[in-house]
Amino acid sequence: MPSRDGRRAGRSPMAAPRSFLWTRRVVLTLLAGFVLLPVYVMISSSLKPLQDVSGKFRWIPRGLTVQPYVDIWDTVPLARYFVNSLIVAGAATVCSVVIAVFAAYAVSRYGFRGKRVFTVTVLSTQMFPGILFLLPLFLIFVNIGNSTGVALYGSRGGLILTYLTFSLPFSIWMLIGYFDSIPRDLDEAAMVDGCGPLRALFRVVVPAAVPGIVAVSVYAFMTAWGEVLFASVMTNDATRTLAVGLQGYATQNDVYWNQAMAASLVVSVPVVAGFLLLQRYLVAGLTAGAVK
Repeated sequence: MPSRDGRRAGRSPMAAPRSFLWTRRVVLTLLAGFVLLPVYVMISSSLKPLQDVSGKFRWIPRGLTVQPYVDIWDTVPLARYFVNSLIVAGAATVCSVVIAVFAAYAVSRYGFRGKRVFTVTVLSTQMFPGILFLLPLFLIFVNIGNSTGVALYGSRGGLILTYLTFSLPFSIWMLIGYFDSIPRDLDEAAMVDGCGPLRALFRVVVPAAVPGIVAVSVYAFMTAWGEVLFASVMTNDATRTLAVGLQGYATQNDVYWNQAMAASLVVSVPVVAGFLLLQRYLVAGLTAGAVK
């Protein structure tokens, strides 16, 4: 029965119309299907025999097998590629986070000549496409190896330095915004209690900035984990990473699609697991630091 103000009894004035709710459900369902469809194709293809994958794709598999997950380790040295990716991505992440924490803390808490130029320069490096740095880095690594004997080209160390050039500027910029959101009164209170600048950083600021540091860590790890262009040029057979090693399932005569899909799922496990474990920190870090 209508009330005095013309609205139906029991309905909130802020309630959304039923047509909007159904439209939202339909749109979200379509988006979910669009996102999950490639995942279904990947999973179903990884559980099929090779003859069932090479021909016309069948949405309902006729037979399932886990043999592709066993064969992926023998067709290509996937375990070695996995170790290389973990070492390179892990080292690049640690170095990026450590350097970014010190640099961002200095920019956020102290004033110095050229501070604005430094921050603008750090951010401006993100405007250039990555392929622009491929040839210069290649020539730098080769010349360093010829002049000093330090083998950067074809080594894990050279690849770590390469990924630092991409992840470090954005990491510094995002942590600057996050450190700016932390009140300086915390630093001052810690220094009154006898802490020096470094001790205040590690005892007060870093614990308060855990969400931002986690967000930076995830970004740096993903940059190194899934990168293909520089890894295909800067590595050799001994230092090849997973992103490049997946090409080994394609030969001159055939493509092992079921093994390629199985290996792709194995490669995705660390990134997906990290997102699920660090999701709440990641969202808080991005919203508090990157927006500012």
